[in-house]
Amino acid sequence: MNSFGSIAWSSVGKKVITGLTGLALFGFVVVHLIGNLTLFIGPGAFNAYAHFLETAVHGGLIYAFEAVLIPIFLFHIISAFTVAWTDRRAARKTGYKTMKSAGGKSRKTLSSITMIYTGALILVFVIAHIFLFKFSDHEVDADGVKNLYKTVVTAFQQVGFTAFTVLAMIMLGFHLRHGFWSAFQSIGWANDKYLPILEKLALVFAILLGIGFVLIPVYLYLNGDPSAVAGPGGH
Repeated sequence: MNSFGSIAWSSVGKKVITGLTGLALFGFVVVHLIGNLTLFIGPGAFNAYAHFLETAVHGGLIYAFEAVLIPIFLFHIISAFTVAWTDRRAARKTGYKTMKSAGGKSRKTLSSITMIYTGALILVFVIAHIFLFKFSDHEVDADGVKNLYKTVVTAFQQVGFTAFTVLAMIMLGFHLRHGFWSAFQSIGWANDKYLPILEKLALVFAILLGIGFVLIPVYLYLNGDPSAVAGPGGH
């Protein structure tokens, strides 16, 4: 009998892992955007939101969340890259063909053929994002509340970082455009009846999330004030 590991790391198993972890990360992206929208309300709202995440359950919530999210992210990257590498080797053996939709469940688009590249750019952005907003120095008020609003706004006053973020978020939209519906296909939850619906949902989600994430750096670059401060206690 094959071990669970060998089954999971088979060609089909890796696609299932990529699909499941992709859906989990999609959920994270949605929640992350909702939280980041507090930046439009002001420094008090955003700092209070960030402070809650860091201190909930005596700080244990954020660590528990990271303990779950990091393995999901790593499994998604490893499985997706190995699936892409395997598919590319298979394509070399059969020869390259002109890109077009194969019909049925195979829908080749710009989003689908650039998944590996948009994924790589998103990975670079995530690393830069974590380094800047988690490990850099932040102002802290008398109540121990970090002024993350100032950190974010100051970062987006730099045209280079803002442009990179906008590009990465556009690529995120492309990634989600294909990744959302193909995740359901990978785990066997898509057929010819529901696939067109999933594709339309993927397009809607990709546009909404892409626009939402792009608006934040653009708005803060044009209107952000690093000197803005929250009220007492970060509220």
